[in-house]
Amino acid sequence: MAQNPPDTVSAVLARGRLGIPSVVFIVIAAAAPLTVVAGGATTGYAVTGVTGIPVAYLLVAAVLALFTVGYVAMSRRIVNAGAFYTYVARGLGRPSGVAAAFIALVAYNAMQIGLYGGFGAVLAQFLQARYGWDVTWWACALAGWAAVAVLGVLRIDLNGKVLAVMLIGECAVALVFDAVMVTHPVNGGSVVFDTLAPSHIFAAGIGAALVTAITGFVGFEGTVVFSEETKDPRRTVARATYIAVAVTGLLYGLSAWAMSVATGPDQIVAAARTEGTDLIFNLVSPHLGDTVVTIGRLLFITSLFAALLSFHHTVARYLFALGRERVLPAVLARTSRRTGAPKAGSLTQSLLALAVIAGYALAGADPIVHLFFWITVTGGLGVLILMTVTSAAVIGFFATTDHGESAWRTWIAPLAATLALGAILAVTLQEFDTLLGVDATNPLRWAFPAAYAAAGLAGLLWALLLRTLRPDAYAAIGLGAASVAAPLRDPALRQPV
Repeated sequence: MAQNPPDTVSAVLARGRLGIPSVVFIVIAAAAPLTVVAGGATTGYAVTGVTGIPVAYLLVAAVLALFTVGYVAMSRRIVNAGAFYTYVARGLGRPSGVAAAFIALVAYNAMQIGLYGGFGAVLAQFLQARYGWDVTWWACALAGWAAVAVLGVLRIDLNGKVLAVMLIGECAVALVFDAVMVTHPVNGGSVVFDTLAPSHIFAAGIGAALVTAITGFVGFEGTVVFSEETKDPRRTVARATYIAVAVTGLLYGLSAWAMSVATGPDQIVAAARTEGTDLIFNLVSPHLGDTVVTIGRLLFITSLFAALLSFHHTVARYLFALGRERVLPAVLARTSRRTGAPKAGSLTQSLLALAVIAGYALAGADPIVHLFFWITVTGGLGVLILMTVTSAAVIGFFATTDHGESAWRTWIAPLAATLALGAILAVTLQEFDTLLGVDATNPLRWAFPAAYAAAGLAGLLWALLLRTLRPDAYAAIGLGAASVAAPLRDPALRQPV
C-alpha cells in the first residue's frame, strides 16, 4: 500500500497556488462579513451602548486604507509569511520584530479561538429552533474545530475555493437583508441617517465603537501572510488588500446603518440588547419568506466557520515563519510534503484551540459574551497595536533602503496612518471598560490589554537572549526563506540592532 511522503522542515511554502481572487476570498472570509453584520455590529451596539457604530466602520475603513498605502509598498520588497513580524523586524530592528511576533500570536489566536464561542452558540441555537435538538454550544464548537483541523493541513487553494463559495453567499444575503431593512423603516417612517452623523466621532464611548469596528476588519492584512503562496506577490498582495478594505468597509457601514433604519436610531441599542444576534433576522423575517431567512441563518453559521478557518491559516503561517527562522522551535517549520501546508503550525494551533474550548466549557462561561465578544475584541486590540507599530516600521524601512517609491508611499501616508491608529489605540485603551461592558473599576479592563504588554516584553527579552546565546538564529530574523539557506547574506540585516 502506498504511503504519503514524510513531512519536511521547509524553507518555503507551496508557491503559485493563489491568485488575486483566492487571496481576496481568504482574507475577506477572515473578516467574515455576515458574522460582523449579524454578530459583531449587533453585539457592539448592545455592549457599548453607542449608536455611532456605522460611522465608526467607515472611519476605520478610511484609516486602514491610509495604512494600506505603506503596507503594500513594503510588501513589494519583502515576501514573507511572517507579515507584521517581518516588517517590524526590517523597519525597527530584530528585537522589536520578535516582540511584534509574540503580540501577533496572542492577537490572532484570540481572534480565531474566540470565534468558536460564536460558532458553537449560534449553531446550537439554530439546531434547537429548527429541529428541536438540545445540543450544547461546546459540542457544536468541537464539530467546527474538527473540520478546521482537517482543512488546515490540506492544500491552501482548496481552502480558497471552499471560502469563496461561503463568502459569495453571505455577501449576497447581507445585501438583500440591507435592502429589505432600508426599504422598511420603523413604523413605516422615512429613512434617516442619524447613525451616520460625523458628530458620533466625538461622542462618549467612540473608542469602544472604533475597536469594535477594527475587529470587523481584522483579516484584511492577511494578504501579506499568504504572499509566499501567490502567483505574483508584488501585484496580488497590493490589489487584494485594497479590494478587501473597500468591500468590507462599505458593507459594514451600510449594514450597521440599515439595522438602525429598521429599528429607529433611538431604539437600535435596546433592540440589540434584547434580541442579540437574532436582531437582523427578526427585522427581515416579516418581509422575506422563511426559506430566505433560514438560508441567511445558515450562512451566518458558515460565515463564522469561514473566519475560523481563515484565521487558523494565519496563525499556522506565523508559527511556520517563526520556526523557519528558529525564533521558535524549528519543528514549527515542518510542512506536509503532499500539500505544502504548514502542518506543525496548523496542528499546534488546533491543540491550543481545543484546550481553550474545553476550559470555557468546564467553567460554564457565556460563549457569546465571554468567549466570542471579549476575546475577539481583545484580538482586535492586538491587531490595532500591530498596525500602529507596523506603520512606523514602514517609515523606518524606507528611510534606510534604496526604493524609488514616492514620498506619499514611504513616509507621508505611513506617518498619517501611525498618528491616526495611535490616536484610536489611545482612546480604545481609555474606554476598554465600555467595550467589555464592565465597571471602570473591573480589573479585566486592564488585564486584557496587559496581556499584550507581557507578550511584547517576552518577545523583546527572547530576542536579546537569542542575540547572546544563538547569534546565527538572531541574524536570520526577518530573512524569511533566506534564513534557512544563507542567514547572513542580506547586508541590510547584518548590522547589530
